[in-house]
Amino acid sequence: MSATRLLVLGVVRGYGRAHGYLIGNDLLSWGAEEWANVKWGSIYHALKQLTKSGFLTEEWQKPGRTDYVLTERGEAEFRRLLGDAITRPEHRPDLLGAGLALLPALSRDEAITLLEGRLAALEAARDAALAERRVPGRPGHVQELFGLWEHNADSGIAWTRGLVERLRAGAHPMAGEAGSPGRAGSWQDPESRARR
Repeated sequence: MSATRLLVLGVVRGYGRAHGYLIGNDLLSWGAEEWANVKWGSIYHALKQLTKSGFLTEEWQKPGRTDYVLTERGEAEFRRLLGDAITRPEHRPDLLGAGLALLPALSRDEAITLLEGRLAALEAARDAALAERRVPGRPGHVQELFGLWEHNADSGIAWTRGLVERLRAGAHPMAGEAGSPGRAGSWQDPESRARR
């Protein structure tokens, strides 16, 4: 799965319609070039591929500017990618980063359910790493690798439990709640704010 695809779909969804420059500015202002390896070229490539796959439609607004709008299929793909990013522990932090950046698109209950799925997957990964580390006859340096995986899973478990607790306590406005940026089309384009 591509973090860029998820992020591009999420930004288009947030604005309701967005052009490439707006999408890129948002993602780069979030620091996504650092934690998700998002580049201008990857944004425009994702827009082209998502349109070709029927997840976005193009609308010509001004000469030289194309706006993108999420299709019904695009909404389903966004929700699938977001669910996977939150639930599945990956060795690449960009996918979780993308999921967290778009977490308010979910209701509080949806987010907690997905994070509980992540917690179960992390616990299974920790237990598997522990079992591998205990296999007799392996070289010590190989056992260190499994020890690292066990430690990383433990760290992920502690962080995930903390986030679930914070969400249960009401942290972060989520979809359907006052002040949430999670409703489709609820983001304000900076150009429209400047015209007021």
